[in-house]
Amino acid sequence: MSALLLQNCFHIQPSADAEGIRGADVLIEDGSISRIGRGIVPPREARQIDCSHHVVVPGFINTHHHFFQTLTRNLPAVQNAKLFDWLVYLYEIWKRIDGEAVYWSSVLAMGELLKTGCTCSTDHLYLYPRGVHDDFPGLQFKAAEKLGMRFSPSRGSMSLGRKDGGLPPDTVVQDEETILSDSERAITAYHDPSPRSMRKIVLAPCSPFSVSERLMLESARLARRHGVRLHTHLAETADEDEFCLSKYGVRPVELMERCEFIGPDVFYAHGIFFNDDELKTLHARGVHIAHCPSSNMRLGSGFCRVRDMLDLGIPVSLAVDGSASNDSSDFLGEMRHALLLQRVWKGSGALGARDVLRMATVTGAQALGFEGIGRVEQGYAADLAIFDVGRMEYCGGLSDPFAALLFAGYDHGTAYTICNGKVVVDNGRLTGVEEEELIREANAISERLIRA
Repeated sequence: MSALLLQNCFHIQPSADAEGIRGADVLIEDGSISRIGRGIVPPREARQIDCSHHVVVPGFINTHHHFFQTLTRNLPAVQNAKLFDWLVYLYEIWKRIDGEAVYWSSVLAMGELLKTGCTCSTDHLYLYPRGVHDDFPGLQFKAAEKLGMRFSPSRGSMSLGRKDGGLPPDTVVQDEETILSDSERAITAYHDPSPRSMRKIVLAPCSPFSVSERLMLESARLARRHGVRLHTHLAETADEDEFCLSKYGVRPVELMERCEFIGPDVFYAHGIFFNDDELKTLHARGVHIAHCPSSNMRLGSGFCRVRDMLDLGIPVSLAVDGSASNDSSDFLGEMRHALLLQRVWKGSGALGARDVLRMATVTGAQALGFEGIGRVEQGYAADLAIFDVGRMEYCGGLSDPFAALLFAGYDHGTAYTICNGKVVVDNGRLTGVEEEELIREANAISERLIRA
């Protein structure tokens, strides 16, 4: 039996809808929260962590990312580019991605996420360069296991290259039969359907401008045969609307309906350019939206109508998006941006701190198909983010300790991050990898890709 006791917690925020708890202990046994209360006597072998200056919150859940993009951050040529121009430039670098790049970029992105409070993530890896035959999902799961993260990546895909009217180079797209066959292989090899599993698979054709209508349809049918989630980019830019109208004769949401790529098992990234009727359709069909505020600001894409979606009952989760359009994997920072950006759009009361916490936890779990995570409650998985607020940047802000994490502070790193009962960030350091090795490997691979 493994046991861990968080002692005398300054503040526990069990969920967005629960009152905070002061001065209690949290006992963790065999990956689960077994008890919350005062004066808990731990098992003899339990590790004890003093949390008297710490805020304990549910581990955050990231519902859209592109790990490989950590290797191409901050490139001068696209610092001020909009999405389509940004993609066209970067595809020329990304077409050189290989297994080594996928592995180390995954370690890097997951490391950043864990260190900023995120314990469960998806990833949208849609690049499969010609001539590279590495098992990309397998390499990503290897990275997740090394770091101790709960992981639900997608088997992404692109089938519509430039010769067929799409945006990507022809060297990074695959034929549809190869995509569908390997998607089924990835599900069979890696997907664990249990509610609190450490590994799930999502099927994720990249976008309406990089896959065919047939691939969307067949991916949806394949996913439903195997009971896995579906994901894609949708309504991110006005250019996408124009592309869909020109190529398919309909707007993106109607295209998704035509492809059966809509429903409660589907989550779309971005969702900026939905009109009122489309929002009603999304609500009626139970679709989830992964909101990516930093990327939307970075690329100047526009405002996601989060407040309108929540008022309609559309579930909205939170995501950091690709690290070349963010350019970080800072999850607590993403929560702050979500809070503030919506206020620019809808006023000072548009989103509160607990609205954002709900998006970052239980709604994210629902989008990815997990149960038993996203709350600090007895019987839930011990996925926790623990922040030290006994520091000067939080002085004067502790009348609401949880909200202080979003409104105050400047260092978004956790003191401890716990996933499935295991300490994966300990005193601010990753436990699954030597950070110096990670930095050295990631920078070397990035330099190789960019120089080529």
